[in-house]
Amino acid sequence: MLEAVESERAVIVGWNDGGLIALLLAAIYPERVVGLVLIDAFARITHAEDGYLGLADRVTMVEGTEALTAVWGTGEAVTVWAPSRLDDMSFKERLGRIERMSMSPGAVRSVMQMINADLDTRAILETIQAPTLVLEHESPWLEPLAELDEIPNGGSQRTGRLGLYLANHIVGARYFDLGQGDLLYWGSDADRILDEIEEFVTGERPTIIGDRSLATVLFTDIVDSTRQASELGDRRWTDLLLAHHERSLRQIDRFHGRLVKNTGDGILATFDGPARAVRCASAIRDALVGLGLQVRAGLHTGEIEMNGDDIGGIAVHIAARVETVARPGEVLVSRTVVDLVAGSGLDFEDRGEHDLKGVPGSWRLFAVAG
Repeated sequence: MLEAVESERAVIVGWNDGGLIALLLAAIYPERVVGLVLIDAFARITHAEDGYLGLADRVTMVEGTEALTAVWGTGEAVTVWAPSRLDDMSFKERLGRIERMSMSPGAVRSVMQMINADLDTRAILETIQAPTLVLEHESPWLEPLAELDEIPNGGSQRTGRLGLYLANHIVGARYFDLGQGDLLYWGSDADRILDEIEEFVTGERPTIIGDRSLATVLFTDIVDSTRQASELGDRRWTDLLLAHHERSLRQIDRFHGRLVKNTGDGILATFDGPARAVRCASAIRDALVGLGLQVRAGLHTGEIEMNGDDIGGIAVHIAARVETVARPGEVLVSRTVVDLVAGSGLDFEDRGEHDLKGVPGSWRLFAVAG
């Protein structure tokens, strides 16, 4: 394997059952392995008579194998491997394609049968000399298998914490608990996993230079949307939402803003000018009256973080909280916005001090007059 890529020595990364191969490689060829990274891996997957606790007994694991084999190639395994992406159809389709390209359902069954049949690498753990990093999730799908903490014959390892067993039996191994998250290493925790690996390999924590910029953030939300949706029915409500989105986007374009995303019953947009953002919010409110819709809007200006096409940061959080305080038909802004648009001709009415959930301190808010 190493010869194929013309590498004499390497850091080996093993995920899940791939950790078994990584462990064997590190034990048999210590001179070729300069580091070992194990992600949601295990030395043995089933319970053992000597008190070792795996994920489950062999019968249960065989049942799980049959369930996995039945949906292999469809992407339905996203329920187990990446629950945070359950509603992401493109992710599910990509996972199914990867499954189909990697092996057939029959091959999956054969590999899993071999692993379930007491495949055990515990005896070699203490022989591993390479510096080792163990990363492990606490995943909700393991909870039904993790009810037993102890079994006879002195077993005390917690079910579902197979990575902790590895770390405790490999000399000098470092263990990092990833908490709950997707078991796929390229799922929701990919950046965090890569950061831990980079620090382990290089000795330095990666320097993150965020893509940040100053912007005015606008949130809108349809007032009493749940009741209206119930009264109109799915089809009419969907048509009304489409008209809402089209009219909102028209005003955002008119005032040179950027639609970040539709939020279901509202929109999230950014502007590089606070006065234009305020006027856009008022224009959206007025444009939706003809549809029989009433909205509330909230705005704040601050630094935002660019996350692909999405945005994040405390400024986004503040704008969202301001919107929740706004009254029906009201455009509400933070003190920061009021100070920045001084001389613009916009008038505001003081709405007093407010505590915004999750935001430190007290915030004075103002409603746009007119």
